[in-house]
Amino acid sequence: MRSFTIFRVWSIPIRVNVSLLVFLPLLAWLIGSGGQIELYAGYIERLTGVALDTGVLRAGTTPWLVGTLAAVGLFASVTLHELGHSWVALRYGLTIESITLWILGGMASLSEIPREWDREFWIAIAGPVTSVLVAAGCYAVLLVTPESLPIVRFVVGYLAIVNVILVVFNLLPAFPMDGGRILRALLARNRPYASATRIAGRVGVLFAILFAVVGVLAFNPILLLLALFVYGAATTESRTVVIDDLLEGLVVGDVMTEATATVDADETVAGLVDRMIRERRTAFPVTDGGETVGLVRLADLRGVDAADRDATPVSAVVHDVPRIDAEADAFDTLALLGTQGSALVVRDGAVVGTLSQEDYSHVLSFTREFGKGLPA
Repeated sequence: MRSFTIFRVWSIPIRVNVSLLVFLPLLAWLIGSGGQIELYAGYIERLTGVALDTGVLRAGTTPWLVGTLAAVGLFASVTLHELGHSWVALRYGLTIESITLWILGGMASLSEIPREWDREFWIAIAGPVTSVLVAAGCYAVLLVTPESLPIVRFVVGYLAIVNVILVVFNLLPAFPMDGGRILRALLARNRPYASATRIAGRVGVLFAILFAVVGVLAFNPILLLLALFVYGAATTESRTVVIDDLLEGLVVGDVMTEATATVDADETVAGLVDRMIRERRTAFPVTDGGETVGLVRLADLRGVDAADRDATPVSAVVHDVPRIDAEADAFDTLALLGTQGSALVVRDGAVVGTLSQEDYSHVLSFTREFGKGLPA
């Protein structure tokens, strides 16, 4: 879903996802309706000793005002939480691409997650520490706010409590939440980063299952959404880190299939099919007048009717794919390949190979079995 940039802090775009725009009015209604005001007023009085006149808070349109201020304040607190992560990350020289507020809270998108355990630890714990400071600030404001301002008292009391809840919840070791990242950082002190990620990811999956069970039993759709998010993010990041570890130190030239054979643009599709069967290749660089103009793959030929293959030239199905330097990092290139499917590999301006998902699959299988030493 789309997100919109609403302002910037330290040059970091603060974005609001469409899901939050839909959810925020609902959250305001939930806070300001039913017994929520009495419930939180009771918590505030028991925890802080500050009494609130719930009759005033429930009069007329006041519940809507209370709910709106509390809901906006909650996501302002989430923004500060994410800025806490970002401030520490910036101190380590990392780039923060954006902070996005959405239905489940906030996400600070870092250009990269540091593999040094201490850096990840301090970046991860900075968010909860910031929330503790916000809770303490709200508590201090609550104590000095006069009784004549019951709305302000309720909202800052609500935010003090909610920020403490936010801290406790975020410190659950449900990777990739803050607690899960802290767990991975601590595990990475004395074990490989990929191994630490796998363990933290499995713990995250267990918490996702727990969230799903509780969400079903309690009829809580937010917990169900959180379960899906944690499960998906935990498994995806675990897989990504393992792949990164397996490809560490490899460049595109180590992964590619050498372009020992090409096909002329004037060749017929029928002739190319025969070559693919005979040479057991599924992709060929296409040349026209001695110059490489693109790539043709087996999948490109499937759209040509069998009766037309003798009359259809390869130039009709050739694809202009990206050209990647042979010395480019193999892992960084994998993301580009995920959107394009294949690429031509160049060295000193000349095409030297082709690159596909199958090439990566072969290399990953080999490195998983035998380590980083690829056969010459």
